[in-house]
Amino acid sequence: MIYFPKVAVPPGFLKLFNYGIGIHLLESDKVPVEKREINPKENHISFQCSDMKLIMQKLDAMKIEYVTAVVEEGGIQVDQLFFHDPDGYMIEICNCQNLPVLPISSCPLKKQPSITYTKDQAPFFYGEGKLKMNCFAEEAMLMMENFVMDMLKISI
Repeated sequence: MIYFPKVAVPPGFLKLFNYGIGIHLLESDKVPVEKREINPKENHISFQCSDMKLIMQKLDAMKIEYVTAVVEEGGIQVDQLFFHDPDGYMIEICNCQNLPVLPISSCPLKKQPSITYTKDQAPFFYGEGKLKMNCFAEEAMLMMENFVMDMLKISI
């Protein structure tokens, strides 16, 4: 999870900056009245939270419509909640911290030995057996290339 420190701004305005990323939220009195179907397959931005029930209580109190889903991968469950913000953008809230995180690193100077996992231990996104630890540079480059292509598709 990325931590964003708050930056001093006027009331009704929120700016969060860190790691070269900035998010700003503006408060507006004009709220569109058009309602759209909540479709989790639409483009959306996702935020991670540690208390899904609290988020649901707050959305219920504000009478904001949402849908929930549970995704299971490799025996790990992730709860998801989707809703539209006042401008109609899809927002996902999830407890994605349940998923294991494997950091992407540059190529090590020394080749690391392969790690052998049992069927129950193998990370679900690598399949069963060995997790290759030789050089992550190619994987990092491929991930960034796919990310850029996905962002281009969204912006077109």
